[in-house]
Amino acid sequence: MDRRKLKTLLKNVRDGSVEVNEALDRLKNLPFEDIGFAKIDSHRGLRCGAPEVVFCEGKSPQQILQIAKRVVASGEDLLATRAEKAIYEVVKETLPKAVYHELARTITLKQSKVRPKGGTILIITAGTSDIPVAEEARITAEMLHSRVRTLYDVGVAGIHRLLERREEIFTASVLVVVAGMEGALASVVGGMVDRPVIAVPTSVGYGANFGGLAPLLTMLNSCAAGVSVVNIDNGFGAGYIASLISRK
Repeated sequence: MDRRKLKTLLKNVRDGSVEVNEALDRLKNLPFEDIGFAKIDSHRGLRCGAPEVVFCEGKSPQQILQIAKRVVASGEDLLATRAEKAIYEVVKETLPKAVYHELARTITLKQSKVRPKGGTILIITAGTSDIPVAEEARITAEMLHSRVRTLYDVGVAGIHRLLERREEIFTASVLVVVAGMEGALASVVGGMVDRPVIAVPTSVGYGANFGGLAPLLTMLNSCAAGVSVVNIDNGFGAGYIASLISRK
């Protein structure tokens, strides 16, 4: 139950249109629903401003389906990350309105009517190979009702591509910079703007990239003071944080 529905329920209790026992029955899943292999946090939206997100890796398709059904039944939007196409095929049989985003490897089912709010998030990638991680960030932020723009393939190897879009960069409320290889783009962007920059290192790169460790260390050691860093390939985390910041 989201905050809006809870307020409506409390109002109905006060005006007598809903009995107290009925209201208690509707709230019986607080704070979670135990389905054996998982505990569904159906009230996370009340506490954190965003519903529980399903991380699909390590779960069977049937487990993901059962969790997704509970999330949708609670009235929340569904976001499932790191989902392969085979998992989506199972989910859509029961939830036909679910949508699969192949690049982002996410499954979404939007039920809320909330309009985008707050400032604009700009998601930037160094290269085309970084786009899947960036798309996970984009889908996440959009599911959290944020305005999102993208600027892809503008890395430091051809920095004129980035500088050509200065106006777009300067007007964003928060920037997510996704880069593999050596990860230098986050420092460059951080040195251009007076807005928060969330750096996302990716595992894209040759051997000495060490699966994303090289850009992670570059970003952590950035001399641009406004840069913060999430984990390797963590587009979801970056999109989530950017959405929280952009609401302010």
